[in-house]
Amino acid sequence: MIDLKELKTRRDEIAQNIRVRNMQVDIDAIIDLQERRSQLMQEAENLRAKRNENAQKMKGKLDADIRAALIAEGKNVKETIAAVEAQLQSVESDFQMQARTIPNYAHPLAPVGKEDKDNTAIKFVGTVPQFSFKPLDHVQLAEKLDLIDFDTATRVSGPKFYYLKREAVILQMALERYAMDIVMKKGFTPFITPDIAKEEILAGIGFNPRGEESNIYTIEGTDSCLVGTAEITLGGYYANQILEMDQLPIKMAGLSHCFRREAGGAGQYSKGLYRVHQFSKLEMFIYCLPEQSDAYHQLLLEIEEEIFGGLGLAYRIVDTCTGDLGAPAYRKFDIEAWMPGRGDNGEYGEVTSTSNCTDYQARSLSIRYKDAEGKNQFVHMLNGTAIALSRAMVAILENFQTEDGSIRIPDALVPYTGFSKISRS
Repeated sequence: MIDLKELKTRRDEIAQNIRVRNMQVDIDAIIDLQERRSQLMQEAENLRAKRNENAQKMKGKLDADIRAALIAEGKNVKETIAAVEAQLQSVESDFQMQARTIPNYAHPLAPVGKEDKDNTAIKFVGTVPQFSFKPLDHVQLAEKLDLIDFDTATRVSGPKFYYLKREAVILQMALERYAMDIVMKKGFTPFITPDIAKEEILAGIGFNPRGEESNIYTIEGTDSCLVGTAEITLGGYYANQILEMDQLPIKMAGLSHCFRREAGGAGQYSKGLYRVHQFSKLEMFIYCLPEQSDAYHQLLLEIEEEIFGGLGLAYRIVDTCTGDLGAPAYRKFDIEAWMPGRGDNGEYGEVTSTSNCTDYQARSLSIRYKDAEGKNQFVHMLNGTAIALSRAMVAILENFQTEDGSIRIPDALVPYTGFSKISRS
């Protein structure tokens, strides 16, 4: 969440930020709750002082009538305190819940817009492949080469699940290790993370664990969920902790399964592996000093470029508009790889994103560090996709297909796969 002490002093700026993010948040109602909370806190404090004063008067010898009056007054104060504290608890809960709906401030250079069509492409890399034949999409290629089984997965697990088979299994494992080797060389500590997290961690990171609009699978009878990304478990790693300044930056890379409901994720651009309920992903995460976060955001983007550029894929970098940022992000860049089978003539499709969330998540999760003066300050937290394996596979299958129906393996992956081509046997 943002610094709630700034609700009044930056009210107009916060309201404008909510508007450009295309969100519906009543900032004035939240400020009213904050003022009511302050009033009740002051009222409770005054009543406790009165209770203590009454207790002091009860000491020593007193006339029976005076003692009886003080006892009655004390009882009345006690009951009033309980009533005020109950009101305070209710208002506090409502205030905290509504305050969490306020998005992070947006970077002044983030494009202003409502949805992904308003994102700005800021860089193009590589050459879009030209084929002497009509390229197939990855679903058609996978069927011909017996690499992915969507039909059986639908019967066994439901729509948007899949079985990887044969060389596709090795290709995914190769992509995992290829990306992991790169991020480890950049100083990231590797993790395999839990697939389950508590709802309080999801909420702190900025994910909505419940409700119709939630993209998260909740686990019935528990206060936990299946994670949609290792950002959740890596971001929760230091929850409620105070770090030493010399520990920063902390760079982590988490390999996890990811589970997403993908409600409403239909249409031609969501077919096959592009939008599924379960996939694997290697996620980068950084905790750093506030003054370092812009530079580390660029580093995450550079690593993503190295990974996808090293695969020989054409891609573009997109500066995400305010309405498509997501509440925790201050600024977000996406890499979109060219996918020849997407749409009628090929389209760019998102394969990575990287976000600088500044101190927004750290405030919710109470992750701080001691500065040079020994004062506690909130860290900045950043995340970036090293590789989402299913989407990377879409790009490879479609870009490296050949006229005879086989798939060439990118040179960078051959040492990891042990073969240079997938073909009909």
